[in-house]
Amino acid sequence: MPTVHDVPHDILIKKLSEHLRKMPQITAPSWAPYVKTGSHAERPPQDKDWWYTRCASILRKVYLHGPIGITDIRAMYGGGKRIGYGGIHHRKAGGSAVRKALLQLEAAGLVAKKQGKGRFVTSRGRSLLDRQSNEIFKELVKSNPSLIRYS
Repeated sequence: MPTVHDVPHDILIKKLSEHLRKMPQITAPSWAPYVKTGSHAERPPQDKDWWYTRCASILRKVYLHGPIGITDIRAMYGGGKRIGYGGIHHRKAGGSAVRKALLQLEAAGLVAKKQGKGRFVTSRGRSLLDRQSNEIFKELVKSNPSLIRYS
């Protein structure tokens, strides 16, 4: 059975964000349209539904790297900030967006917290990701049968 490792991440995140949009526990905060994602960003995201994409992406990151803490996730979503004439310095992403997304994923039962270790994907979250990956893989194989590897 194909997993998150076997499908393209952009297709998975898009499909997963559409699924998360239907869940009542995951809603964009009132401040989401106005904030930047971190001090490294020049402007707020142009996509109006960026919150659901970020939640889906965080869920995928926790699946791949979990148990993982908020600081590590902030570093992953950070970026370079120009400092005058000098070089670019790395800045972490905003902590509130990461924290609130993780809290909503916890409320939905997709992520849980392990004391002293960080967040990890629950069995419900793992089955959701695996099911989405399986559907994507079937669609990809239908369009391009040469993707099947023979053992």
